[in-house]
Amino acid sequence: MTKRFEGKVALVTGASSGIGQAAALAFGREGAKVVVAARRTQQGEETVEMIKRDGGEAIFVKADISSAAEVESLMRATIEVYGRLDCALNNAGTSGNLMPAVDVSEQEWDFVINTNLKGAWLCLKHEIALMVKQGGGSIVNMSSVLGLGGTPIGASVYVASKHALIGLTKATAVEYSKQGVRVNAVCPGFIETALIEVATNAPGAKDQLIALHPIGPLGNPEEVAEAVTWLCSDAASFVTGHSMVVDGGYIAQ
Repeated sequence: MTKRFEGKVALVTGASSGIGQAAALAFGREGAKVVVAARRTQQGEETVEMIKRDGGEAIFVKADISSAAEVESLMRATIEVYGRLDCALNNAGTSGNLMPAVDVSEQEWDFVINTNLKGAWLCLKHEIALMVKQGGGSIVNMSSVLGLGGTPIGASVYVASKHALIGLTKATAVEYSKQGVRVNAVCPGFIETALIEVATNAPGAKDQLIALHPIGPLGNPEEVAEAVTWLCSDAASFVTGHSMVVDGGYIAQ
């Protein structure tokens, strides 16, 4: 049976843990050659080893996607090793520090926006250029349910960045659809990751979070990875500019 991404190259940023790692593994299992990008070298190399143990092929490239120079190096490495880029998941991001909007400093604003929005944009512009040159490709941006609505938990900058990312997704999808490049977004609810574990270590905090989702318990990274790989696959050939919600009913309620 032919694997969905046989002969294709997939790039995943923020692939050292959580959703990014799950997506990188999923691409590898489905036959893609995977470029694992992350700031943390040890964890990124571990993701590569996991892909190889599953019979896949992968390389690690250390990259801080908020840096234009490092994104350019990442794209160069991808082309030097594999010669093309067919799929990309722009997943690297940060929640920043939770605080009321009036207490957010300019430094905090810049840190979150530079990672979540500028970083995705830097990756997107280079990925699109490569894909246009080769005749097409598929890109997924990692937004959030908080890219579709607000929250009282003190995440105003994060919310702003994820809303903006959906706008960027729609705009680039429309701009480059005639050139064979599809651009979509995924909007996960609260997913069981190390970040969530840290954020919910207070007594009862995790139960409160679970209660926000009609389908409980929390989602897992593999469920989001399934949405990502579907959007990148030929099965989604007529889907672009879409924001796919994977949230256990969080938004629907």
